[in-house]
Amino acid sequence: MNADPLVRTAAELVSPDRGILAADESNSTIANRFDDIDTESSLDNRRAYRELLFTTPDMERYVSGVILYDETLRQEAADGTPFVQLLASKGVQAGIKVDQGPQPLAGYPGEMVTEGLTGLRERLKEYADLGASFAKWRAVIEIDPDAGIPTAAGIDANAHALARYAALCQEQGLVPIVEPEVVMEGSHDLAACEAATEHSLATVFEHLRRFGVLLEGVLLKPNMVVSGKTCPTQASVDEVAAATLRCFRRTVPAAVPGIVFLSGGQSPQDATAHLNAMNAMGPSPWELSYSYGRALQQPALAAWLGKPQNVEAAQRAFGQRARLNSLARSGAYDASMELAA
Repeated sequence: MNADPLVRTAAELVSPDRGILAADESNSTIANRFDDIDTESSLDNRRAYRELLFTTPDMERYVSGVILYDETLRQEAADGTPFVQLLASKGVQAGIKVDQGPQPLAGYPGEMVTEGLTGLRERLKEYADLGASFAKWRAVIEIDPDAGIPTAAGIDANAHALARYAALCQEQGLVPIVEPEVVMEGSHDLAACEAATEHSLATVFEHLRRFGVLLEGVLLKPNMVVSGKTCPTQASVDEVAAATLRCFRRTVPAAVPGIVFLSGGQSPQDATAHLNAMNAMGPSPWELSYSYGRALQQPALAAWLGKPQNVEAAQRAFGQRARLNSLARSGAYDASMELAA
C-alpha cells in the first residue's frame, strides 16, 4: 500500500464546498427511474443522461467525484471523450461501485449480506487501469424490532465484507468508500435507528482495524439517524442532526477524513436540510459532506423527461440542487432558498 496517494485522494473528495454524485445505478435501477419519466432505458439514453449530468456548467464547483456503474465507467460522451477523461478535465474524480448487491444471509431470515468479494482484486485492478481513483461497497442493514433485526451476526457479516473490500481497494491504490446503510424502511423510531447505526458503525471500524485498513485513506458513507418512513412520529431536522452527530462521535475515529452521507430515500430538501443542520452545529472531527444519488438527480430527471430539448433545463435543476448542498456543507443553506430557486 502506498499511503500518500490514498490520503490525498480521500482529502480531495471531501474538499470544502464539494461532495460526491452517486451515479452508480445498476441498469435495473436506472430502468425504474426512467419508467417514472416514461423514458426507455436504452444504452444510448443511459449514456445521454449521464453526459447531461457530467457536462452541467460549473458542476465541478459542487462535485468532487462521481461514483459510476461498470457500464458508465466504460462509456464515452457524444464527441468520443471517455467519461473518465471528461470528468478529469473538470477536476472531478471517477469512482466505481464494485459490490454485487445484497443476498439473504443464510441462517438469519430477513437479513442480508452483500456479495462480490470473489474476483474483486482483479476487478479493482482493471478499474484502476480504466482511471478510477476510488470505489464503493454498500451493505444493507434493516430494522425490525419485532423480528429482532438487526442481529449481531448480520451486522458482523456485513462489517467483515466491508473491511475485506476496503483492504483490497487500498492494495490496488483505490480509496474505499465504506457504506453500511441502516435503511429507512420500517415503522421504527429515531432511537431504534440510532441504536442500530451505532452498533453497525462500531463493528465496521473494529473490522477495518483488524484488516489493517488505513483510516486516513477511507471515506464513510452512512445513513443519517432518522425515523422509519412509516413511523407515526417523525423526528425534526434538529433532532436528526443531533442524534446523528451523537452517534458518530461515539463510533467514528477522528482519523477518518470525511463522512459523505447517503440520502437513503429522503427528499432532496430533507437531505439538504439535515446536512446543513449538522454542519451548523459546530466543528466536527471530520468533513461532513454528501454522496447523494436521488437527492441530487431527482429534479434533473423530472426536468429532462428523456427529451433532448430539455437538457439545459435538467442541467439547471441539477446545478441548483448541487449548489444548495454545497451551501449545506458550511451550514449556509436556508429553506427559503428552495422557493427562490
